[in-house]
Amino acid sequence: MRISKISVFKKDLPYVNGTYAWGRGHAISIASTSVVVIDTVAGISGCGEFCPCGDNYMAAHSEGVQAAAIILCKFLLGEDPRQTARIEQIMDHAIQGHGYAKAPFDAACWDILGKVTGQPVWMLLGGKLTDGAPLYMVAPQRPPEEMLAEMNNLRDKGYRDFQIKVGADWSTDIERIIQTVPNLLAGERAFADANQGWRVDEALRVGRATRHLDYYMEQPCHSYDECLQVRRRIDLPMKLDECVTDIKVAQKVVADKAAEVVCLKISKQGGLIKSRKLRDFLVDNRIPIVAEDTWGGEIVTATLAHFAASTPEEFLINSTDLHNYVIGTTATPPPLTKDGRLYAPNAPGLGVEPDFESLGDPVAVHE
Repeated sequence: MRISKISVFKKDLPYVNGTYAWGRGHAISIASTSVVVIDTVAGISGCGEFCPCGDNYMAAHSEGVQAAAIILCKFLLGEDPRQTARIEQIMDHAIQGHGYAKAPFDAACWDILGKVTGQPVWMLLGGKLTDGAPLYMVAPQRPPEEMLAEMNNLRDKGYRDFQIKVGADWSTDIERIIQTVPNLLAGERAFADANQGWRVDEALRVGRATRHLDYYMEQPCHSYDECLQVRRRIDLPMKLDECVTDIKVAQKVVADKAAEVVCLKISKQGGLIKSRKLRDFLVDNRIPIVAEDTWGGEIVTATLAHFAASTPEEFLINSTDLHNYVIGTTATPPPLTKDGRLYAPNAPGLGVEPDFESLGDPVAVHE
């Protein structure tokens, strides 16, 4: 089996609630997603998707996949997509870094491998260890009283984990946390996510002002070392996200006892194959993970669902249903969400097929 054609599609995905704000001055209303479809000489195709949460988030650009395809396709055409480790090696040799741009190619190859073997991707990743991943949903950065109302609205929809977006003005962020966290019911959890927005001194002030509350502080500062400073001086569980970029940082997290939870964004890590390596290392060291990605539609959510399903239940904090954040579709059928949980498809591969009517014509075709 050989790759015969690679197509790239682009689609705008508006946020369902108008404007999505987070961190220090970041906000989007529309994100541009990229869908990669890999065709083979055997007539079997696979799909993958990457969507940045704004063009500057984690140095990922909405044009990155299309630009990377120009280089990657020179090396991938004619290769066997079932050999996912070889595909990883080829892409890493072709382009250093830029994992987000490689991730949809990686996912498309896993999709093909699943279809060829008649297995869902979660089976290829080791089997179903979580049947229905707990979901969190975001309360975007707004005035504290509006975030509290949004939290109540999300609870009515079945969500039990809430990500409270902070990271702007630290004093207002204290009020956001004080307004929302005490609203938690039994069995619910809150994550105050600064998205790298605070300086160390600001994060310490927030931590000291809210240390009587039960919540996770998430990625308070820009760098790993800054977050570690904060972690060592506050009495709150720490969740790290953007700064955990590869296995070397994950090793530092374990050695430094830097966090109780690590968020693994599949595109940030460079695809399923690299995400699995990081997850298994962290789980072996008894650090639970969040199965996540930056943004996107049904293909991204399906990929997350398989990754979450193959994670031991004890070490999976939660995941998120990104296709329910946006208006518009990238694939059908949508992954099943029910009672605040995300279920991985049982069909071979990712279990979704690109919605070509919604995607329109490809912006690039390589063959």
